Amino acid sequence: MRASSLISLTPWLPVVLLLLVALGSVVAWAGRLGHDKAVLTACLRAALQLGAVSVVIAWVVAYPAASAGFILLMYGVAAFTAGRRIAVGRNMWWAGVPIAAGTAPALALLVTSGVVSTDGVVIIPIAGILLGGCLTATTLAGRRALDELTQRKGEVEAALALGFGPRDAALEICRPAAAQALVPALDQTRTVGLVTLPGAFVGMLLGGASPIEAGVVQLVVLVGLLAAEAVAILVTVELAARGRFTR
Repeated sequence: MRASSLISLTPWLPVVLLLLVALGSVVAWAGRLGHDKAVLTACLRAALQLGAVSVVIAWVVAYPAASAGFILLMYGVAAFTAGRRIAVGRNMWWAGVPIAAGTAPALALLVTSGVVSTDGVVIIPIAGILLGGCLTATTLAGRRALDELTQRKGEVEAALALGFGPRDAALEICRPAAAQALVPALDQTRTVGLVTLPGAFVGMLLGGASPIEAGVVQLVVLVGLLAAEAVAILVTVELAARGRFTR
């Protein structure tokens, strides 16, 4: 079997994948983490989705309209995924606002400045990285904000009694906890090259780029991701304080 420069496509690969899936599921079940089935379904979905993307991506990147459509599809899936983790009913779609607010300015700045090409093979993965980061940040910030507002309802009411408006009272309670959603992105940026070598860096090296070029690309990705997530968290907290998310 043919081998890539990172993963060897040997007959053992399916066995190893199955063992890793089983390990994650069994540990989640034995540790009563409550996500044993989710581990199985997430891995199955990943395999199916990556297979589908592998089939269509060569066609998508060849046409600007198709690339734009694919990015919109990724955005819709990100908004739906974050929304159902935060709220219920129609209010779940408010999750699309912070994801767009974080991704759009960062992507627009990179494209209009010429730092990132509009070629589908370039802009799709960059957009996917930004959308993925904003998805995670929005989900974490939204859940933490609503948890705080629910558990500390008495403190919100006390702030209202002191003369705070509904928005300001909610912000005082939920903002510190929701802001913790930025910690993973901060840690990733602080420790890059010391703890992990992220995908963009490794991919550039495997593609034949010099270490300097790979480092510059990874720096652009990390800085853009950190800025996008900060905006997404800010907007998420604002929406939560205004009661746009309900459970």
